[in-house]
Amino acid sequence: MSALSDLLIVDLTRVLAGPYGTMVLADFGADVIKIEQPGRGDDTRRWGPPFTQAGESAYYLCANRNKRSLTLNLKHEAGRQILRELVAKADVLIENFKVGTMERMGLGYEALRELNPGLIYCAITGYGQTGPYRDRPGYDTVIEAQGGIMSITGPVEGPPFKVGVAIVDVTAGLYAALSILAALHHRTRTGEGQVIDIALFDAQLGWLVNVASSYLLSGDAPQRQGNAHATIVPYQPFESADGWLMIAVGNDRQFRSFCEVIGLASLSDEPRFATNAARVVHRDALLPTLVAQLKQRPTATWVEALLAVDVPCGPVNDIPTALADPQAVARAMVQTIAHPQGGDIPLVGPVPKLSVTPARIASPPPLLGEQSDELLRELLGYSDEEIAALREGGAV
Repeated sequence: MSALSDLLIVDLTRVLAGPYGTMVLADFGADVIKIEQPGRGDDTRRWGPPFTQAGESAYYLCANRNKRSLTLNLKHEAGRQILRELVAKADVLIENFKVGTMERMGLGYEALRELNPGLIYCAITGYGQTGPYRDRPGYDTVIEAQGGIMSITGPVEGPPFKVGVAIVDVTAGLYAALSILAALHHRTRTGEGQVIDIALFDAQLGWLVNVASSYLLSGDAPQRQGNAHATIVPYQPFESADGWLMIAVGNDRQFRSFCEVIGLASLSDEPRFATNAARVVHRDALLPTLVAQLKQRPTATWVEALLAVDVPCGPVNDIPTALADPQAVARAMVQTIAHPQGGDIPLVGPVPKLSVTPARIASPPPLLGEQSDELLRELLGYSDEEIAALREGGAV
């Protein structure tokens, strides 16, 4: 039995943050019903190329496996009534509409809790349900800019840089999944449902971690470091004879070993470089020597020699190389699943590895409305005639 196979989740989210969070729960067996607009569906279905032969985008595929798709027109009273019937049976509802949208449709938490007092209601928005920006739309790159991460990302001299993946969306989805599990645990003890308010802005501020802490303690605004580390040296990529190599020297013992391996043992005895604190102060004097020396040999040669003395390092891979890495293969981080319209599709595999209730890819991301009829029949008891009438009326 899967860890979450007893959970029914009504998923009204689209794009990335919400779908990623519900996919994590679906990987552990939760029955996630993806509610989509008839004839249109999740916007990311069209965010490409690349597309599958069936016309589904890679973007959509990355966050929607292990779900069932039900099309509902929430502008239609019959569609809203079906949603109410689903909520009455559900454990969780998650949505990422603008603040107040669900209330205007008569589907806000206060209305839905009357149908299901134990309901866990999770809302994901750009800025949360409170505060002066609550009504603003929330997009990953805007939040990256406003939340500070772009000010410390990129070259020291140059414009602000966003992260190469929609990291605010991904982390907000993870916070949502974690919060849902915490709320479910509370409900197990008390029977009480509750509202979860997840803001992309809060998520971004939350994972500033040590950078935010350093500012709060010192009052000094963090500056862009490029690929270097503000408080550890050497801790950055270096060019080798045939590519790039990441060095992460975390303590003075490692620095001594590092210097010995690269043929510069005397550096670790110099007072300017003997301690990490001194290396941070004198990084401009140290780094040119290291840069020149590390260019002398190929990346693989350095990695093998440095790992032999427990100096953390690794190659700087591109995405194809990373996904094909022997470690990625051993950890099943790329898996394939049969597509309902033929052929296999490759997906990034689940991250958590549990010994008794592992996460798994049980089904491919659904086609738009693929399970609409079976869900209406199985969960709500609608007849084929009733389903046909709903579809004819534009409710599903």
